[in-house]
Amino acid sequence: MSAEPGESRTAPPLPAALLHVWPFIALGALGWVAAVAAAFLVPALQGWRPVALAGLGVGVLGTSIFLLQLAAARRGARGAQAGLENYLDHK
Repeated sequence: MSAEPGESRTAPPLPAALLHVWPFIALGALGWVAAVAAAFLVPALQGWRPVALAGLGVGVLGTSIFLLQLAAARRGARGAQAGLENYLDHK
């Protein structure tokens, strides 16, 4: 099923459950915290330490960037990432 010439196909909207990003961020953070805890508490998993710490660090960095972009979108900055309307408080 291809689109007719001159027509563009639009993607279907995401399910409402996927628009709530905080449960996914919390689940990912919890997973990396558990991996770091296991790497430092279980001697056999000593080899996991660098990867677990790197994963936790990248997760913190990514969440920080998301929060900065969300704050910029809230205050209406021109350089803010587009598409964050779902996360803004509409009062």
